[in-house]
Amino acid sequence: MTGLTTRSELESLLIRAASNYSWTWDRRTQDLFDRFPASTTGLHPRQRVRAFTDADYDRYLADAAFIREASEAAARVPDPDPNPSATIAYFSPEFGVSETLPQYSGGLGILAGDHLKAASDLDLPLVAVGLFYRDGFFHQSITGDRQREHYERSDPRSLGLEQMPVIVDITMDDRIVKARVWRADVGRTKLYLLDTDVELNDERGKRVSDRLYSGDREHRIRQELLMGVGGVRALRQLGYQPDVFHLNEGHAGFLALELIGDAVDMGLSLDEAVEAVKPRVVFTTHTPVPAGIDRFSHELMERYLGVWSDRYGVSMGEILDLAHMPGEEDSFNMAAFCLRVASRANGVSSLHGEVSREMFAGVPGGSEITSVTNGVHARTWVASDLQALFETAMGPDWGSGLTPSWDGVDALDDDVLRSVRAAGRARLIDLVNRRVGPRHALDPDVLTIGFARRFATYKRADLLLRQTEAVAALLADDDRPVQFVFAGKAHPADEPGKEVLHRVVSFAHSPEARGRFVFIPDYQMAVAKVMYAGCDVWLNNPVRPNEACGTSGEKAALNGGLNFSILDGWWAECFDGANGWAIPTSDASDRAQRDDEEAAALFGILTDELVPLFYDGEGRPSASWLAKVRHNWKSLGPFVTAARMVDEYDRRLYRPDSDS
Repeated sequence: MTGLTTRSELESLLIRAASNYSWTWDRRTQDLFDRFPASTTGLHPRQRVRAFTDADYDRYLADAAFIREASEAAARVPDPDPNPSATIAYFSPEFGVSETLPQYSGGLGILAGDHLKAASDLDLPLVAVGLFYRDGFFHQSITGDRQREHYERSDPRSLGLEQMPVIVDITMDDRIVKARVWRADVGRTKLYLLDTDVELNDERGKRVSDRLYSGDREHRIRQELLMGVGGVRALRQLGYQPDVFHLNEGHAGFLALELIGDAVDMGLSLDEAVEAVKPRVVFTTHTPVPAGIDRFSHELMERYLGVWSDRYGVSMGEILDLAHMPGEEDSFNMAAFCLRVASRANGVSSLHGEVSREMFAGVPGGSEITSVTNGVHARTWVASDLQALFETAMGPDWGSGLTPSWDGVDALDDDVLRSVRAAGRARLIDLVNRRVGPRHALDPDVLTIGFARRFATYKRADLLLRQTEAVAALLADDDRPVQFVFAGKAHPADEPGKEVLHRVVSFAHSPEARGRFVFIPDYQMAVAKVMYAGCDVWLNNPVRPNEACGTSGEKAALNGGLNFSILDGWWAECFDGANGWAIPTSDASDRAQRDDEEAAALFGILTDELVPLFYDGEGRPSASWLAKVRHNWKSLGPFVTAARMVDEYDRRLYRPDSDS
C-alpha cells in the first residue's frame, strides 16, 4: 500500500491485523506489534492500537518501513468462510487461543486453541463453540508462600470479538436463560462464544457464564446446558448444519439432548433417536482421574432435565439410564452419557486409550474407545529465533502442515544452537526478574530444568523435595551448576494441590534454594512460551498412568528442550531411549514408598547421566548434548504437531468414510 497519509488509514490497517487471532502464530505480525508503545504491552493488540496517542501516530506515519509492514500484515489476515458451510462442530468448555483472550485454565483449553489453529492451517471445514466467561479464569498471586486468586472482567469488543445477530433461549430449572453470541476469528476458523450477561436475564441468569470452573455443581450444570444445548441452537440460528459434533471432554455432552430432541420431533422413539444421533457425535475423554469426570445427582438432573422428559415423552428414569455408570447408582455420569450418544470415542495418547477402555469397560452400550495422541501448534509455541533456523533448515512451511521429516536440523551448527539456547535462557531470566524480582542467582549459561503445569496432586510438583538434601547439593555445585524454574496454578477449590504449591514456593524462598530454584507466579500462555524456549530439560513426574497426555513436554521438545519424564501420556509412546530420559516407575503399593523410590531414581539419572552430559570441558552445552537435541527434533517433530493430530481426527473420526 502506498500513499498512506492519514491516521484513520493506518488505524484501519492495524485493527485488521489485530482482528483475527492468526497474529498469534504469524511471526512477522508479532514483530510489528512489538514495535507498539511499551506502555501498552500485555493488552490485546486491538486495545493497544486504541491506546495510541497523536504522537505515536505521527511517529508511525513518518516511518515508511512501519507502514509497509502494517500493510503486509493486514493483507496476510485470512478471511474465514463467510458462509456457514462448516461440517464439523467442535465444542469445548475452554479455548486457549491467546493469553489476551482469557477463556482457558490449562491443558484442555490450550489444546482446543491449537486444534482450531491447525484446522485453519489444514483448511478443515470446522466451526467451534464455547462460552464467553466475563471474568475468565483467575490470576494468581503469592502471599506468605500461598496462592491467592483474583479475577479481571473482560470486555468482548475490546478483544476483537464480533457480536452476532442472534439470541439463544435455554430452559434451566424454572426459568428461561438467554444468551448472546460472540465470534472470534482464528485464522480461517470461526469460534462462537455464548454469553448470558445480557439485560434480558435476571442476576442469576447473568451469572451463568461468569467464570470458568467456579461455583457449585448447580452452577456447573447450568454452564454445561448453556454450552451444549445453547451451542447447538446458536449454530442452527447462524445457518450451520454440521455433520459431526466433536465433544472435547464431557462438559459439552448435553448437546446430544438437543440432537436427540430433533430426532424425537421427527417421530422417532428415544432409543431410535439415540441411534440416529450416534453417527454424528465424536467424544474425546481427557482424564483417567475419576475426580475429573462430571457427575450430577439424580435430584439435580430431575430439576434440570424434566423439560427433556416432557419433550421426549419418556420417564426421567429412561433419561437417567443414558448416563448410568455401574457402581454409581445415584449419579448422572457425563462420560458414560457421552459414550452412549457417540459412535466414535478416543483417549489422547495410546496409554490413555488403554486406561480409558479399562475405566469405562462397564458402560453398557458405550462406544469403543480408540486413541489420538494430542499435538501442539508449532508456529504458536516455537520461539521466533528458532523458527527462523527451522525455516532455513526445513523450508518456510515447516510448521504449518504435515512435515514428514525433520532431518534438515542436522545442518544446524553447534555454536548457532548454543547461541539460540542461551538467548532463550536469557529471556527466561528477564521474565523472572520482572515477575519475581532480582533476588535469585539464575545464569543464562547454566543447565535449566523447568516444571510448569496445574498443581494437581497426582502431577507431584513436589516430588523433587522428597530429596531435599540432593536438591540442595545440586544447587550448591558451582562446577556443574543446575537451576530450576517452576510455575503453575492450583484450582481454587483444590486444597491438597494448594499445599503442594505452598511447599514448592516455600523451598524457593529458603536459603537452600540459593536463588537457583524459583517459582514464577500467574502461569499463563505468555509465561509458558518463555519457559519452553528457556529450559534445557522439561521435568514431568506424575503418578502413572494419571497423565492423559501432557502436551507441555511436546512444546518443550519443539523448542529444543529434552524431556525427563515418567513413562506416562505421550512420552510412553514417543520415548525411544535416546531423545530424552525416562524415570523408572516404582511397583510399590504404598504411596509414600512409591514416591520415595521414584524420587531416588529421578536423582540417580539427574546426577549420573543428565548433568554430566550437558557440560563440555569449557562449561558449555556439549556436542553430545546438542546431538541429542537434534535427535529429539527428528524423532518427535513430525509427530507432536497439532497438524498431525487434527489430520488424524479428520481421517479416523470426523470423516472416516470420505476421501478427504
